[in-house]
Amino acid sequence: MFCIMGLGNPEKRYEGTRHNLGFDVVECLAERLRIPFKDGKGEYLIALGDSAGTPVALIKPMTYMNESGVAAADVCEQLTVPLEQLLVVCDDFQLPLGHLRLRLRGSDGGHNGLYSVIYHLQSDGFPRLRCGIASPSMPKEKDRMAEFVLERFETAELLIVRQMVENAAEASLVAIRRGLTTAMNEFNKRVTPEEDSPTP
Repeated sequence: MFCIMGLGNPEKRYEGTRHNLGFDVVECLAERLRIPFKDGKGEYLIALGDSAGTPVALIKPMTYMNESGVAAADVCEQLTVPLEQLLVVCDDFQLPLGHLRLRLRGSDGGHNGLYSVIYHLQSDGFPRLRCGIASPSMPKEKDRMAEFVLERFETAELLIVRQMVENAAEASLVAIRRGLTTAMNEFNKRVTPEEDSPTP
């Protein structure tokens, strides 16, 4: 069983915000794999399916961001998911908009959701896929970052965001089918619509 957990906040008012990129990615995966989300045996939604013969569980915690680890611990115990096969997807204001960074383990990097997952699993030994949200509109004052991540993307950013979500979903599938190291080598770079265009 390979589990992909997207971090975010429930409630409609948080849809489309920077902090909900994890939700956006697992929802994109659910569409690709054609599997619906349903209530899990805990505070999370789950979509069960298959990718190239590997059982897959997509997870959306309903605990709100700062308690994401509660759902992570429940899922790992109930589905017997080894930590190395729990891929956590989240936003990252330390990465430029459009960048992806897949790592096999590491610190929370100042992300409250990752902090909660590490705390409740009592380990940082799980892979994580960070989706960059840093942009010129990001405030320089650290005390305004909580407000920034809960805002929706600007119209001019949406094309890059959509491409990043698609890339993150594809990176997740590559991790399942061909391994995390291969996915790291292929996706730990910026890929924007502009960069995909032919050079004039």
